[in-house]
Amino acid sequence: MPSLALGSDGAQLSAGLLLGYDGGPGYQISGLLTGFSDAFPLQVRMSYGRSQVAAGDAADARRIFINDATNGTEQKAGRQSDYAVDFMYPMKLFSLNRTFLVFGPRYVKYTANFKYVGGNEDFGVTSRQWGVGVGLTTYFGISSRADLVFSGGFDHYLESTLSGHDTSYSPDGEDVNPREDYDYGVADEAVDQPKERARVMLGISYALK
Repeated sequence: MPSLALGSDGAQLSAGLLLGYDGGPGYQISGLLTGFSDAFPLQVRMSYGRSQVAAGDAADARRIFINDATNGTEQKAGRQSDYAVDFMYPMKLFSLNRTFLVFGPRYVKYTANFKYVGGNEDFGVTSRQWGVGVGLTTYFGISSRADLVFSGGFDHYLESTLSGHDTSYSPDGEDVNPREDYDYGVADEAVDQPKERARVMLGISYALK
């Protein structure tokens, strides 16, 4: 891959694909922009990721969002799509010369699906959350344009409204069609929307210019 020195040969754009763990098995695709300004000391990476994550407690979710029925065989699955902007600050870590401290905002779309086979229930609970993340990314050159990339980090997400069926529970107490005396705290315990997520991924970055 060409040198990542800022401002040396004009703007450079690289595309990346990473696989690994992001709250669960998943992938991340990204675009990295470097060398666009001598005055700006950071590189900028924008990425989109998708992963399979925990859904929560199916029986509790049914009671809190639907009804008190207990029939049917439960099935559950969780997934998240996240969008990130990372600012990357070059640093030297041991003998690793192309390591970056990364930090920036996060936005995640989370869905937990609960199905009760034989019980005539199939519904999703969703949330949309903002967060922040920090981590380290290291590049290892494998050709003039390609790098092996190792990335690890930690994201923290803010509380957000949980919506399912025709019911929603909000951190501020502005609930819609709440069932019985349930509140946001109970719903948040039942559904595993992102709070803190660790991320460890490995992949390839390729210089497009």
